[in-house]
Amino acid sequence: MYGLSHCSTCQKAQTELEAAGWTVSFHDVKSDPLPLDAWQKMIPEFGEKLVNRASLTWRAMSEDERAGTPLQMLSAKPSLMKRPAIVQGDLRLLGWTANVKRALGVTA
Repeated sequence: MYGLSHCSTCQKAQTELEAAGWTVSFHDVKSDPLPLDAWQKMIPEFGEKLVNRASLTWRAMSEDERAGTPLQMLSAKPSLMKRPAIVQGDLRLLGWTANVKRALGVTA
């Protein structure tokens, strides 16, 4: 799971996954930034939705910053990432919605 340790949604997801029997490996993308090659792998896997355009970070960005590629934006401002990003086998899931929970067998 990728996200921010202070993000309440990431905390809730981790708690609910562990309660459902999952072992969660969490990577805080802000305190331990991903290298460019990791972002380059994640962006095609998750698509444009990996950039959270509803976030406070997005709203605080200039038009020039918003004009960058997802790789440029996420590597410069990791907190712009939609959270959590969950990688499990072939599954690539974003957020902590009912559909994501269902895909992982979580009934919380």
